Amino acid sequence: MDTSEVIDIFREAGAVLEGHFILTSGLRSPVFLQKARVFMHADKTERLCKALADKIRAEVPDSIDYVVGPAVGGLIPAYETSRHLAVPAIWVEREGGVFRLRRFEIEKGARVVIVEDIVTTGLSIRETIECLRELGAEVVAAACIIDRSAGKTDVGVPLIALAEYEVPAYPADKLPPELAKLPPVKPGSRNI
Repeated sequence: MDTSEVIDIFREAGAVLEGHFILTSGLRSPVFLQKARVFMHADKTERLCKALADKIRAEVPDSIDYVVGPAVGGLIPAYETSRHLAVPAIWVEREGGVFRLRRFEIEKGARVVIVEDIVTTGLSIRETIECLRELGAEVVAAACIIDRSAGKTDVGVPLIALAEYEVPAYPADKLPPELAKLPPVKPGSRNI
């Protein structure tokens, strides 16, 4: 599956939104990829995550023990991708603003791949890596459905993206005039 096929699935689901959006990272963008509109369709989610699992298998030839998703956005793609990789899916969630593995135990030395929905700055992945390394896990890679940075984001481990789709993102104090005219909307889940 290539980038155009992934974006077509997002378009079919009405998940490519235009306006003025405050991203989870705090950056502003004229385009928001509302993955919840894709993930509400099991068939679309399965197609994307099966393709992502195939790509992970090709780039991480040795076995892995777990797929780990950062809550909230990574829960569905981590679960569905893990199903195609035939390994358990677990997740980290925020406790006092910091990712913790609250509901699960993980063995020291366990080999994990983090699966996220969409990456812009990679902050959620880096925070997940920190949590897992503190527990003694070996994070061998991270993967995402869409890398909005088109390969520019460094998460600290290899990043496997099903699609690279560069969308402009701006600091709030450096907006282009046409974007500044629109009222901002914050559809992300960071504070949940």
